Order: sequence, then C-alpha cells, then structure tokens
Amino acid sequence: MGIFTLDRGSREGHQVADVLVRTRTLVDPALRSAIGTLPESMRRIAGYHFGWWEPDGTPANAGAGKAIRPALVLAAVQALGRRPAEAVRAAAAVELVHNFTLLHDDVIDRDQTRRHRLTAWRVFGTTEAILAGDAMHSLALRTLAEDDHPATPAAVRRLADCVVELCAGQQSDCAFERRDDVSLAECLTMAEGKTGALLGCACAIGALYAGADDNATQALDAFGREIGLAFQLIDDLIGIWGDPAVTGKPVGADLAARKKSLPVVHALSSGSEEAAVLAELYALERPLTAEELLAAAAAVDGAGGRAWAQTESCERMAAAIGHLSTAVPDPTAADDLLALAELVTRRNH
Repeated sequence: MGIFTLDRGSREGHQVADVLVRTRTLVDPALRSAIGTLPESMRRIAGYHFGWWEPDGTPANAGAGKAIRPALVLAAVQALGRRPAEAVRAAAAVELVHNFTLLHDDVIDRDQTRRHRLTAWRVFGTTEAILAGDAMHSLALRTLAEDDHPATPAAVRRLADCVVELCAGQQSDCAFERRDDVSLAECLTMAEGKTGALLGCACAIGALYAGADDNATQALDAFGREIGLAFQLIDDLIGIWGDPAVTGKPVGADLAARKKSLPVVHALSSGSEEAAVLAELYALERPLTAEELLAAAAAVDGAGGRAWAQTESCERMAAAIGHLSTAVPDPTAADDLLALAELVTRRNH
C-alpha cells in the first residue's frame, strides 16, 4: 500500500484548479440542460442563482461556485478505475441538491449576498426562491433517476436519504440559535449532517458508479464526511475572520447572526473569562455594534475557539486520508480526491 499525503510536493504539477475546470466542462452542459426544463419563472431564478444570467435574463458570468461536490463524484469514479464521463448525470444531480439547499439556507439565514451578488430571495422574493429550491430538488432526483447506469437505483436512494440528513442538520442548526446549552458534540453531529452528508454522498455515489463493493463505498462516504467536517470548521473560521473583499459578506457575519458555529460553541464551553464575555454579547437582544463584533471575535479567539477549530480541521483531514487509503490503496489513483481534500484545508473564502 502506498502512502497518502496532503503534501503538495508529492503531486507536483497537479493543480486542483484543473480538476474543477474539468468538472465544470463535463457537468455544466448537463446542469444547463436540466435547468432548461424548469418552468420559465423558476428557470430564471435558478439561472440567476448559478450566475448564468442577470435577473432580467440577460447573460452573465458571475460564477457558479467551485463545484467541489460534483468534482468529488467524478474523482471517486476515476480513483476506482472508471471513466468520469460515465457519472456526469450523477454529478449534476449532486450539484443540483447542493444548490437547492443554498437557496433555502439563504432564506432561512436571511443572507443578503452569495458569490458577491444579492441572494435569489432578495432579488425575486422569499416565496419564489423557496419554490425554485423545491423544484431544483425534484430536478436533481429526476436527473439521476433518468440515467440508465446500473448504479442509478442505489444512487437515487442514497441521494434521497442524504437530503433527509441535510434537512435534519439544518433544523438542528436553526434550533441551536434558540438555545444557550448547545454542546460541542451536538454541534459536530449537526455539522456532519448539514455539511458532511452531501460530501460523503458525492464520494459514495462515485463509488457506486464505479462498481465498488460496500466496504469501498462506505470508506469513501466516510472520507467525504470527514472532509465535510474539515470544510465546516474552516468555513466557520471564515464566518468570523474572513475578508469581506473575498467572502462577499460583512466582517463577523456569523457573530452578527449569533450563530452557534463550531469555534463559538467551543469557546462558550471553555469556562473561561472570554467565554463569559462572549455569552453576554450573544445574549444582547439588539444588533451588535462594530466594536462589539470585534470584541466577540477576540473572545472566541481568547477562549481557544480559533486554535481548536484549526487543529480539529487538520485532525479531520488526517482521518479522511485514512478512509481514502482503505477505499483506494494506490495513492496515485486518488490524486484528484487528494487535491480536492487539499483545497478544503487551504480555502480562505
């Protein structure tokens, strides 16, 4: 068995940007074809959300996200010795599910911007954005169900189960905002459902399309879930300390929303003086001032939340690599999966 590593030097010349470009080249036509079957009103909202056009329908090139999830589907297929082109519809279905959750999350969280543009609900209205998300969810399952690949039935079941898990994770996330006693264990379970589940599902569907056995499929699911937790930890750090010029969101957006993110919950449970300061700020029933947002960020840092999240992210990535080595014994075959894992650990927006 070879040695798996996240050291970029071991894969000199392999750029994750190439992986994502190849994914977009393969998957975007299937995405556009699927979105094109929606009723005009919903098609316009979905196309705006993907960055393909402006609210009035004129063409735009605003960006549709990194395509990490469909890239994982295709990379898993390739790692197990099959052609990525065989799983294009499956990859498109996973990306549709991801974006349906984004449409709904933006409404739930009342987020004003995404990918440096106004969110769909801000442009088209709350009801319209929710309905477009509902339609996109159904479109994802139909896109997958209409595939003639032998793995399709199992993949449809897996994706449907994943959506239920995603919804449970989102529900917990919302419930935490109304509670003062959220434990770190609860928060980690929520993150696995809300973020890890779809990344794990993407890898597992890729394994199914490659004809992998149950052990390899479950190992790749676990690999994706650990990536998801690492991703969420980094995302939570960005939600507090991210650069608005890069993120497109205000400084301390998660603190302003009183989100019980992972570093925040770790800080609140530390029993430190900084934890008490943070708890007082989170208890205020008014918007935090700029100075209070800075104080809240400093409290999370001082209570160890920032350092813990950074360390935990590295540990989750190490666990992910362990699962990957079980599913794909040859490290060179898993190069794209390793590159995507590396992207998660170094992302800053």
